[in-house]
Amino acid sequence: MNTLIDITNLNQDLLIYLAIDISIAILLLGAMRFISGFTAKVNSTDELSKEDNFAFGISVAGSIAAMGIALSGAIMGESADSYLLEAIGMLSYGLFGLILIKIGRIVHDRIALNQINKTEQIKAHNISVGIVDAAGAIATAIIIRAVLIWVNGLNISTFVAIAAGFVVSQAMLVMVTRIKEKQYANNNQGDSMQEAFADGQTALAIRYAGQVISTALAVTAASYFLTYSSETLLTNLFGWLVFSIVMTILVSVLTTLAKKLILWGINLVEEVDQQHNIGVASVEMAISISIALILTGLMA
Repeated sequence: MNTLIDITNLNQDLLIYLAIDISIAILLLGAMRFISGFTAKVNSTDELSKEDNFAFGISVAGSIAAMGIALSGAIMGESADSYLLEAIGMLSYGLFGLILIKIGRIVHDRIALNQINKTEQIKAHNISVGIVDAAGAIATAIIIRAVLIWVNGLNISTFVAIAAGFVVSQAMLVMVTRIKEKQYANNNQGDSMQEAFADGQTALAIRYAGQVISTALAVTAASYFLTYSSETLLTNLFGWLVFSIVMTILVSVLTTLAKKLILWGINLVEEVDQQHNIGVASVEMAISISIALILTGLMA
């Protein structure tokens, strides 16, 4: 009988913790829609319904998915000692994650894709840029989630570690974007990948989305090899960077081999870059993400 009472009390506690986490999560997810409208200086309701702006919808969907991914990292930790601390911790991680996702979008806009104005392109219903924007937000959130699971506690060192992981993630995403830009230029007589996005090349955007998301998954592998410690934060930061570079190269090599086998007989440059074949680009994206998931799963 006492055991049954203990189990009942435990279940009640878990339900309360669950209710706290879900309530805060839904609140933050809802906030992402309006924050997206605010930062773009548009009315989100009008853009989504009256204007039928699919590009804006894709961008908002990416933001909401990114927020959900980041929040899942906060929820996966141990429950706090009290309901109040649980609410504070969940809200703190959630807000910090939201801020980092928005900062990541700024970095993506001004450094990675500095030749186009993503906000204006999305306002102009450019679906390709909407896809690219959503992919960047999701990639950032994947790494934030990994760092949230990796760290322990709720203190200044924790947030410094999360910020450090964020810096590494942005550096890797910018690096991968530059590499893909160079590859695109080499394959297309010096044409600009960013201009292609601005011209609405959806197939290219889908391929790029797979590349940045697979890079983010590769970066998360560092969390399986490094033990979090506030005393060795700089060492851990360097370790994240080294592992990120090694894993990104490994994922790239394996993805290239997988594409050659799975898409045997198909000229990817001709189909995606020149003929804008969305079907082939979607397969490329699936291969990139699948290889990264399998490799990071093996590392875990």
